[in-house]
Amino acid sequence: LLAVTLHWSLLPLPTSKVDLDNTPYQRYGHTAVEYEDCAYIWGGRNDSIGACKILYRFCAATLKWDKPQVSGPVPEARDGHTACIIQDKMYIFAGYEEFTDRFSNDMNYLNLKTFEWVAVIFNGNPARWRDFHTATAIGTVMYIYGGRCDHGGDQFTNNEFYCNRLMAFDTVTETWTRLALSTVDAPLGRRSHSAFEYKGSLYIFGGYNSLLEIHFNDLHRYDFATNQWTRLKVPGIGPSPRRRQCACVIGSKVYFFGGTSPNVPLDITDESSPSDSDLIDRSDLYVLDFEPSLKTLASLVIIQHKIECSYLPHDLRWELAIMTTDNNITRLHPTNG
Repeated sequence: LLAVTLHWSLLPLPTSKVDLDNTPYQRYGHTAVEYEDCAYIWGGRNDSIGACKILYRFCAATLKWDKPQVSGPVPEARDGHTACIIQDKMYIFAGYEEFTDRFSNDMNYLNLKTFEWVAVIFNGNPARWRDFHTATAIGTVMYIYGGRCDHGGDQFTNNEFYCNRLMAFDTVTETWTRLALSTVDAPLGRRSHSAFEYKGSLYIFGGYNSLLEIHFNDLHRYDFATNQWTRLKVPGIGPSPRRRQCACVIGSKVYFFGGTSPNVPLDITDESSPSDSDLIDRSDLYVLDFEPSLKTLASLVIIQHKIECSYLPHDLRWELAIMTTDNNITRLHPTNG
């Protein structure tokens, strides 16, 4: 996605045997992080092949994949874990391990300078065993929120619950801390949501709670100065209730893409509780602008009220077209598994 034009472009497919061998197979529940203009993919699973613990790297300059050689104790293959970059390390927390068939709450990191895995021996009481939570790096601290927990601890007993306590892992002291719980405006526990940092605050969007049978499209902010949650009301038409979407912060904008949501008309944004058979995978894109310009605000009014714009300058008409024109790049056939 080119953020300036909001249009997608297809990247070239691998053709040589080496490139095909270095390309990760299709999967879900993996993590992707950016470090020095490369994307690092780890974990995830495929229902046919199973879970994976191979490290894949995609170089934005060459548009090619490779598999860096790693050393040290590689974490068990899993899905539903989280990853984030702090300094030169990729931290991996929790998830559901395939080989041991259990929930995890271990902490590992990969040094991206030496490509050595390290199992962290931490201090304090860690966050519970869980999967499909979020981890957000703010400074040298990793903040864990939500996810699916089980009353059986690390064992899957199909007796799940959703914790809404915010946990902090200090990567310098390697110590866990539980933050004070603000009950006013605190988001309900959920999994498969998005979390991101903007100007030192933590934001939570969307997700799903199977006990309540609710998909969310709410946006919450956690202020670390006051230890308070705030539910935000954002003008404009936002995403429908959904889970499994991705969110990426670029400058003062957050880009939300895709996700799985109730199969209802797109203009319905109330939280809803359909069965799994009524769910649909989305390929839509939404932008949350924290610092919209006057031009952006005026453009939204023109779009909302369908105001005639033929008299506007060419550049403005071009920007309006960018905001309202679909860009479909779906390949006809799946590739690589």
